[in-house]
Amino acid sequence: MTDIKHRTVKTNGINLHIAEAGEGPLVLLIHGWPESWYSWRHQLPALAAAGYHAVAPDVRGYGRSDKPRELEAYSMKNMLADYVGLLDALGEKTAVVVGHDWGAAMAWTSAALYPDRYRAVVGMSVPYLGRSPMPPTKLFKSMFGENWFYILYFQEPGVAEAEFEADIPRTMRTILAGIPGFDAKAEAVRAKKKGDKFLTGLDTPGTLPAWLTEDDVAYFAKEFAGSGFRGGLNRYRNMDRDWEELPELATVKIEQPALFIIGEKDPVRAMSPIDQMKPLVPNLEEVLLIPEAGHWIQQERAAEVNAALLAFLKALPT
Repeated sequence: MTDIKHRTVKTNGINLHIAEAGEGPLVLLIHGWPESWYSWRHQLPALAAAGYHAVAPDVRGYGRSDKPRELEAYSMKNMLADYVGLLDALGEKTAVVVGHDWGAAMAWTSAALYPDRYRAVVGMSVPYLGRSPMPPTKLFKSMFGENWFYILYFQEPGVAEAEFEADIPRTMRTILAGIPGFDAKAEAVRAKKKGDKFLTGLDTPGTLPAWLTEDDVAYFAKEFAGSGFRGGLNRYRNMDRDWEELPELATVKIEQPALFIIGEKDPVRAMSPIDQMKPLVPNLEEVLLIPEAGHWIQQERAAEVNAALLAFLKALPT
């Protein structure tokens, strides 16, 4: 297997830890919540073997990257500047940007706002929907009313941190392998009352799914034991700030070649209608729906994701 190397790169006034493999055209892999570079452990060697330079940072606030204390440090504008600076630090004018979950939102927005730096984009799990008609937390309150919703639960600094950090191995095992606490249609989530926590009513599986090993869970838990959860949660706390700071997302389209991959059983499908993405991404080449797959798509179905990713990359103009 291709070796995965690690180093720290200075960008946008902070230090980002990156995992990288291979040489060739740059493919930037951006992870989501609550994950790390390790979420791309199956893609890094596959891309390297196919002749690409694959780079997966720990997003700011995660793992071995810097973790600014200020809440506003996790705005979309600041996060995207990290990746443009990373391209500069790597001596690259352009890259293909690939993202999952929050990483998908950052990949889409990177492609929209920096079309000269990203020649193509791949989103996984979260489609590109542009700018919401009102600030996101206001929209969620109108949608969910008095019902419990995880993004609204995350808004108060310190609350979710205390819950998740009380038993990090259990937290990671439950989030990765159990019923997703962000699944608004799951019976256990629908049963939540005001004041309940993210993990309330969610079982912690004794047996892991085939795609996830005990070592995998232990690695994620170790990373969060070192970083805490504050940085990752602060991304959610900037959604209204992003809405104010990036009004151009109401009109901008993503013109680059694009691919979208999602699992058939991903709960995000219920929250984010994929059809709305197509007019905003006119060169969307494929929407790949992977049967029986859930949210953690690049880990759950690595072979299928890798095949789709490599076919997309190979077809791009050089």
